[in-house]
Amino acid sequence: MARSAEAAARQGAHAAEAGARQGAPSMESGASSAARSAEPVSAAAVVQAPDQVIPGAGPAGTASRPGERPTVRLREDGPDEPPRYAPEWLQLREGADALARAGELLDPLRIRLANLPGRAGGLVVHDLGCGTGSMGRWLAPRLDGAQHWILHDRDPYLLHFAAVASPRSAADGSRVTVESRRGDVARLTPDALAGASLVTASALLDVLTREEIDTLAAACTGAGCPALLTLSVAGRVELTPSHPLDAEIAEAFNAHQRRSGLLGPDAVTAACEAFSDRGATVHLHPSPWRLGPDEADLTAQWLRGWVGAAVEERPELRERADDYLSDRLEACDAGELSVIVHHTDLLALSRPMGGTA
Repeated sequence: MARSAEAAARQGAHAAEAGARQGAPSMESGASSAARSAEPVSAAAVVQAPDQVIPGAGPAGTASRPGERPTVRLREDGPDEPPRYAPEWLQLREGADALARAGELLDPLRIRLANLPGRAGGLVVHDLGCGTGSMGRWLAPRLDGAQHWILHDRDPYLLHFAAVASPRSAADGSRVTVESRRGDVARLTPDALAGASLVTASALLDVLTREEIDTLAAACTGAGCPALLTLSVAGRVELTPSHPLDAEIAEAFNAHQRRSGLLGPDAVTAACEAFSDRGATVHLHPSPWRLGPDEADLTAQWLRGWVGAAVEERPELRERADDYLSDRLEACDAGELSVIVHHTDLLALSRPMGGTA
């Protein structure tokens, strides 16, 4: 992160911490002044330090504890626990995420939401691990009716971004409001979701353990609310042109994803089982990133993170991986590399409370 961005981050985090102490911020309170300090970071700012990995894109040196990859961990960490996602990384990937998410899952979701008990009062949406709020910016304008979004994340600075940059209108022009909560997915309960119409998350399942996925499924099904969980890694990557080291890097990266009991590319299967075992109907749809010359900045950061995680898992790869990364970045810079990073979106339709699935 550039020095000016670091200063802005510290200032924004301080303001968000103060807001958290005084109560959950709404989109309307102080939004005009806060928005100026939470302007999305441009892609140009993101690539000022090309040899560094933005936290969230891959291993970031001392930002990681042994056995972890940088990520938002919605657990009770120590007070000095560093942020796991930089807002620059979330901003850089937001466009690719929006294009990748499976719009095909929205029709069955809309049908379920239209028939939920109490829908007349508007939708209540819990967004877990919300980051800077990209899921809300994508989904809220695609759903009809008044919506109140409850944003959960452990990082007050990201919550600050999410609150001030939330959409204000639904698809039919109805009002959208928001509040933020610092949350712990490992402690999520049906009571915490009382009155919820929908639970959402992006890129969350693959950084959870099996126990945490079971907890999430139990909370959603216990509350009778559907869950739209997008952009979970599938463990498959396609690079064009191909390279002899592609498969070895991918295998090492997938092993890195499974460190410390995290499920990585096995998460979607585990989530299907967890929701199905509790009576939910589960729909899956592919949601790949398709990265070409127009996404060169994102591709370059993703490559550094992808290769860096592989080397962290298998240090003996370092010499060959350094040459591989150099070649791949050169091709990326020349507009000669395309990448498909496979993800899966999951929609779990739990039995509504007092109704049938």
